[in-house]
Amino acid sequence: MGVNISELVRECKSNMEIETLTGRKIAIDALNVLYQFLSSIRQPDGTPLKDSHGRITSHFSGLFYRTLKLIKAGIRPCYVFDGKPPKIKETTNTERRERRENARKKHKEALERGDIEEARKWAQQGVKVDENVIKDSKELLCAMGVPCVQAPSEGEAQAAFMTQKGDVWASSSQDFDSLLFGASILLRNITITGKKKVPRKEVYVEIKPEIIHLRDVLDKLGITREQLVVLGIGIGTDFNPGGLSGMGPKTALNMVKNEGNVPVLLKKIGNGKWNFDTSPEEIFDFFMNPPVTKDYELEWNPPNEEKIKKILCDEHDFSEDRINSTLEKLKEKKGMQSRLDSFR
Repeated sequence: MGVNISELVRECKSNMEIETLTGRKIAIDALNVLYQFLSSIRQPDGTPLKDSHGRITSHFSGLFYRTLKLIKAGIRPCYVFDGKPPKIKETTNTERRERRENARKKHKEALERGDIEEARKWAQQGVKVDENVIKDSKELLCAMGVPCVQAPSEGEAQAAFMTQKGDVWASSSQDFDSLLFGASILLRNITITGKKKVPRKEVYVEIKPEIIHLRDVLDKLGITREQLVVLGIGIGTDFNPGGLSGMGPKTALNMVKNEGNVPVLLKKIGNGKWNFDTSPEEIFDFFMNPPVTKDYELEWNPPNEEKIKKILCDEHDFSEDRINSTLEKLKEKKGMQSRLDSFR
C-alpha cells in the first residue's frame, strides 16, 4: 500500500511512452510487480493460472512477457527483491495476513454462490508472494539475462539507493514510498502499460507509464525531503498504518510547512494521537537511513532460450510455440541483437 500522497504529487506526474526509456537502467521493486501479476493474471473467477501439477504460474507469465516487452523497448530492467522485513513493519504485515485470510474465505463463499465477479475481486485481495514464487522468479529472470538484486530489507529502499548512486536511472514501483526513501526518479505503471478493464464495467482505460522527479515534488510543495518523510508519517506509512487520526495529505502538508523544524514536528506527532509501538523518530530514521547493500552487480545478458523453455515449457506447461514466437520477435526487432550483445 505505502504512503498515500497521490493528491500532493498529482501535478508533478507526467505520462510518457515506454519507448522514451530506451537505453535506461531501471530498478524494479520485485515484490510490487509480483503482487500485480499474481492478482491480475487470473481466470474470470479469480483462480490463478496453474500448470498440470496445480502449481501457480501467473507470475511466470507476467515476468516473461512484460519483462521482454521492456527489453524490446531497449530498457535495461533489474529486479530488486525484499530481504528481512523490519521489525517496525510487524503490525502492517499482521494486518495484511489477516486481510488475505479473510479475502480467501470471501472468495470461496462467492464461488459457492456462483458470483464470478465477486469471486475475482476477493481472489485478487488474497494474493500471497511466498518463497517459492520468489525462487521461481529469480530463476526465470536469470535465464532471461536480467539481473536480480537482493536487498537486506525493503526493496524500495535499495532501489532508491541505486538511483542515488547513479547505478540506475530510476526506481519503478506503484508505491510513493520510493520518494520518501530518496529515489531521485520514480516510474509507475511500466509493467502494466496498455488497456485495462475498469472493474464491474465494460469500459477500458489506457494505462501509460508515469514519471515523477523527487526534486519537482519538493519544489512544488516547498519542503525538504526530511519534511516529506515527516508528512508521510503524519498521513500513515507501512510502519504506522493510518497515521494520525483525522490527518490527510493537505493537513499534513500545512503542519510541516507551518512548523518546519523536523525534530519539533516529530515530537508533536509523538505527543498527539499516536497509537503505535514504534516512535515517529524511529520511522523517520528508517526512511532516511534504511539498511541497503552496495554488494550487487548489474550485468545484462542475452536470454538463454534453452533455460527459458526448460522452466516454462518442460516444467510448467507453457506453449513452446508461443514462447518460441515471442523470443523470435525479440530477435527480429530492429537493432535488438546489438542491444542484447551490449548487455554483456
